Amino acid sequence: MRTIRRTLALLGVFAALTFGAANVNAADAGATPTTGTSAVAAPATASAEPALDFFGDKPIADAALVHVPPPKPQWMTVGGPIALFLFFLTLIYAVYKLIPFRETPIHFDLHDLPVAAQRGIGMAVVLFGFAFLFGAAEVHYQLGLHDTAEAYFQQMGVGKLIAMTHAHMFGFTTSFFIIGIPFSLHFHRLRIYQWIFPLGLAASLCDIIAWWGLKFVSGNFEFITWMCGFIFMTCYGWILIGLVRVIFFPKIRWGPDYINDGKKADSSG
Repeated sequence: MRTIRRTLALLGVFAALTFGAANVNAADAGATPTTGTSAVAAPATASAEPALDFFGDKPIADAALVHVPPPKPQWMTVGGPIALFLFFLTLIYAVYKLIPFRETPIHFDLHDLPVAAQRGIGMAVVLFGFAFLFGAAEVHYQLGLHDTAEAYFQQMGVGKLIAMTHAHMFGFTTSFFIIGIPFSLHFHRLRIYQWIFPLGLAASLCDIIAWWGLKFVSGNFEFITWMCGFIFMTCYGWILIGLVRVIFFPKIRWGPDYINDGKKADSSG
């Protein structure tokens, strides 16, 4: 038995030595060994791709090049914002010529409305004000992430920009329509107050157009969007203060109230 065991042990050692020698010969010959295929196959795959020679004269394959679009001409990058600003002025002038200011025989006072209407208008104008504050907070947050308005709109997809345009067109128009009408009716005899409603709407429209310019044309449209945003918020703040003061604090009277009441008295007399 001992002889048989020794014989089997010697045969096992001989087989192991033979198997190891075969693997070494296969590796030297460039063949894939029977074991450790993943360790040898990885260098072979990596060596199949030629390294990029930055200092050689060999041309680079077209697939490896990064194609940068040519810069847009100045008539688009500079002329586009100027054209939008002129469109804003033209829109205001067209409204002025088509619907000139005139004294109307209407006699309207917010205090003559039912109590529920006064409360609803007062609450609506305040809630719209909070909505615009959250919009301003969103602008501040996005500028903190993207540094500029151009970078924010450049990374935005077309679908999101369409949805954003749709939502803001309805939001701007609805908010000014709901609060602008009672404001304009109450101060219908003040010429400058009759500009606030259409001026805010025109600024909101040009602001939205500037977003598309930032996306597809140039970052110079950022000047237009900041200008329109300032005009829009100024007009809304004017309406907000006027309606809140008239509805919630009727005993507080400013100069425009006396001018408006004086013109009412003159027309009635």
